[in-house]
Amino acid sequence: MIALSFAEIAAVTGGDLRVAGTDTAQTVADGVVDTDSRNMRAGGIFVAKPGAETDGHRFVGAAVEAGAVLAIVEHVVDAPVSQIVVPDAVTALGALARAVVAKVRAAGDLKIVGITGSNGKTTTKNLLHRVLQDEGETVAPINSYNNEVGAPVTMLRVTESTRYLVSEFGAAGPGSIAHLAGLVEPDVAVVLMVGLAHAGGFGGIEATAKAKAELIAAARPGGTAILNADDPRVWAMREIAHDRGMNVIGFGQGADAEVRASGIQVAADGTRATITVGDESLSLHLQVLGAHHISNALAAIAAARVLGVPAEEAIARIETVEVAERWRMQPMGSDRVRIINDAYNASPDSMAAALRTLAQITGPDERTVAVLGAMSELGDSAGEEHDRIGLLAVRLNIRRIVVVGPEARRLYLAAVGEGSWDSEAVHLPDQEAAFEYLRTELRDGDRVLVKSSNSVGLRHLGDRLGELFS
Repeated sequence: MIALSFAEIAAVTGGDLRVAGTDTAQTVADGVVDTDSRNMRAGGIFVAKPGAETDGHRFVGAAVEAGAVLAIVEHVVDAPVSQIVVPDAVTALGALARAVVAKVRAAGDLKIVGITGSNGKTTTKNLLHRVLQDEGETVAPINSYNNEVGAPVTMLRVTESTRYLVSEFGAAGPGSIAHLAGLVEPDVAVVLMVGLAHAGGFGGIEATAKAKAELIAAARPGGTAILNADDPRVWAMREIAHDRGMNVIGFGQGADAEVRASGIQVAADGTRATITVGDESLSLHLQVLGAHHISNALAAIAAARVLGVPAEEAIARIETVEVAERWRMQPMGSDRVRIINDAYNASPDSMAAALRTLAQITGPDERTVAVLGAMSELGDSAGEEHDRIGLLAVRLNIRRIVVVGPEARRLYLAAVGEGSWDSEAVHLPDQEAAFEYLRTELRDGDRVLVKSSNSVGLRHLGDRLGELFS
């Protein structure tokens, strides 16, 4: 973070400064800002966030030992550190992020990109980060830091020398993207897709679309909106962008896309496509597995062009990315038994895309195995969507369908009902049972997909299988 005095921080957070010691008039904080005491370094600010499982106020002392010089708290803590007492620590964190980014932006040439969508945010963020980091200092989220805590923590990593801030915005509910994007007013707003991910928390896909559109409404007037021209709900957001005087760039495979992909071919070593940008026709070999990631690459290329990076250069840098992120289409195992660990999260769209990728990259002498857990946060659509995935797995001729956990039983029943008999589909109660089954069931030539929502935890099963067959 940029250096700020304790008094400045108290002013922007609306807090009451309680100074430790006797002479702190010149004391400033200039280190990391975080809610996790384990991440503290010298000069840092610890934000004591109350939580469902633990209370950050319990860890103020540990944060001080790790180097924190200031704590933002909701009540005074008995610890040898200056404290700013605020009504709500998370609100104060956001206010501090807003102030720091505004100060850096006013003093230099900081450009901000905001990314949202039901799927693909983290992959797109990582691809764009790879492109921009060769242009100048770039700050982007670690993992999926895209909520009311993670997004501001990322924003607060900017310094006077930061040239690009790439922010990823998840939607916890209506208004959350508006709040997070409003902290920084992105110059470039990217909307990837509207799907059923988290639809249960919004009341349906139309409400989800409205939530994603909040990014465009919160972006800087006169900036650029980069929209998925193949998704009618996203493409309709161009009306909001035009009302705000924004330039609109479409990406996709259809005629409306200015940054367009064609000739997509999926193989075990990645996905190839021809990328058309204006009069240019360029080849892309994306090492990240899955045709669905071509759309994410297009969005990254489009954003990079707005920021002055030629498409050819952006593609060259994107081609160096081997894995989108840990637990996202992550290749593991060996040539003998290949594991694709894609269990960081799951929605109906991403589950279907992963299953299609498994079918596409498996040779005629190899066997497809799908290890599937539940998709969470689908609300009233949960049963129907699990049925749909079970049917799709059978129709893709996935040879072994291993369904894990009681919440996913309906997926198993749908697969059996569609004709997956004679142990082609099995239902196992938990990860341990699944591991014991798979350690003897898997054989040379198997290509294995592990996919579930994060809350199910199958990513850890994927790790164990990857280690077993490495």
